[in-house]
Amino acid sequence: MRSLLVLAFLALVTSGCPARIGPNPIPATATWATLPTVPYTGKQDDIVFVDANTGWYGNGAGKIYKTTDGGATWVEVASMTGTYFRALGFVDANHGFAGNIAPGYFPNVTDENVLYETKDGGATWAPVTGLPLPAGTGICAIDIVKDRYVNAGVLDERTIIHAGGRVGGPAVLLRSVDGGATWKAIDLAAHAATLLDVKFFDANNGIVVAGSDREVERSHARILRTTDGGATWSVVYESSRPFEIGWKASFPTREIGYVTVQSYDADSPARFVAKTTNGGKSWRELALVADAKQNEYGVAFVTKDVGWVGASKNGFVTVNGGRTWEPTALGRAVNKIRVVRTPEGGIVVYAIGVDVQKLDAR
Repeated sequence: MRSLLVLAFLALVTSGCPARIGPNPIPATATWATLPTVPYTGKQDDIVFVDANTGWYGNGAGKIYKTTDGGATWVEVASMTGTYFRALGFVDANHGFAGNIAPGYFPNVTDENVLYETKDGGATWAPVTGLPLPAGTGICAIDIVKDRYVNAGVLDERTIIHAGGRVGGPAVLLRSVDGGATWKAIDLAAHAATLLDVKFFDANNGIVVAGSDREVERSHARILRTTDGGATWSVVYESSRPFEIGWKASFPTREIGYVTVQSYDADSPARFVAKTTNGGKSWRELALVADAKQNEYGVAFVTKDVGWVGASKNGFVTVNGGRTWEPTALGRAVNKIRVVRTPEGGIVVYAIGVDVQKLDAR
């Protein structure tokens, strides 16, 4: 059955006729292509696009690059000494944020500014000052959602931003309900020791992906859920094995979501992905691969069934909601995968790891 599913998927993307996976047409020529970028040693962490052509990526060398032609060319728009850009998020083509891991975890990181902001599309960046953060805090993830609410009797829209971290701890979540004008900090130490990703659906409902202990040999992967904007949290998933932390999340629908479970256990080859079908209320584990040399990073789904996971040596693809997975040429150490939907109904997918890759499905 597994082979049949893989053959069916390959037939969809290699046949002479366009095919349809979920609601999105996948042309026959849709394959991953490596984009021309500045060489980088190791894993690069985030890439973000506001449309199919305009995007940015950042890395641990304190660099941010911008493209306006879908990754054909890139321009360096930030270069900072001692900064490790771990996460990016943009409200629109002009207004964006970049998160720094901050000192105390990676070597040669000396910049104590944890969050930077641009209001001119990345041409200039300034530290966000006055953040109510404890010492040793850094950013590993940024999430931006537009939330509709009633404002003085009128239906209005506001921008909710969360920025959280970090790997190695502490677990702290920054929250803004006014597009970054003001911030408050949510201390998650009572529920988790490390924080790796955050996903909110509206002002009240969201999850964070975390680890239970700063020492990885004692850590279990955790997912926390809130229904009141972060005032209270509950643990809705915890792995049963040590040496694990949760890493990245993807929700192709409001109800269906996936989280990569990162394992550092060299003696156990089993690697898992966590899945929810009820909006994050409960989770179950899916087997990804039996390979102790693989470690999971990014995840993204284009439909509830079709998606990718990035890992140390290569990527994995599923066409059946994670029941089975096959290796795919996604690249090494892909930490973030972004799906961009075009007005015409197509998709473009960007992935960043050692290299930057693109799958143009229009």
